[in-house]
Amino acid sequence: MKVLLHSCCGPCASACVPRLKELGHEPAMLFANSNIDTREEFEKRLGEARKLAETEGVEIASLPYDHEEWLKEVAAGFESEPEKGERCRRCFRYNLAKTAEYAAAHGFDAFTTSLTVSPHKVSEMVFAASDDPRFLKENFKKRDGFKRSLSRSAELGLYRQSYCGCEYSRQCAR
Repeated sequence: MKVLLHSCCGPCASACVPRLKELGHEPAMLFANSNIDTREEFEKRLGEARKLAETEGVEIASLPYDHEEWLKEVAAGFESEPEKGERCRRCFRYNLAKTAEYAAAHGFDAFTTSLTVSPHKVSEMVFAASDDPRFLKENFKKRDGFKRSLSRSAELGLYRQSYCGCEYSRQCAR
């Protein structure tokens, strides 16, 4: 099955791509992350995702960076929400909807996300963000997924960021 992996970053995807292969899927990566607070950070993370894709021998695509749209569509009115609150739910829906559109337009059988590898994300909350029947609800935390992402990131020399991506998560990381 051809599966499109929404990749929040190279380090998280470093555990997800091999897992998808182990499950018998043909993964490809999509970097769709307009939630990232600066173009510089977006480009840095995209570069690391491309590095991983090359190492894994999988295709990668990227959607254009549009943080202004993300602020308007997702964060407006939810700026003071805590991490794991409504703003995060809206962000998951936004990124998964973009991934679903890309998957449908490019002939993928299913799509999933690397977001569930992080211990800072509630997998059930991520799963609830899409009701698309093609959404593969894979909990990448299981079977030491996060631990694998740490070791693979170190092994590959991937830049590992200290916050999810938006300016609000950066404030919480301080």
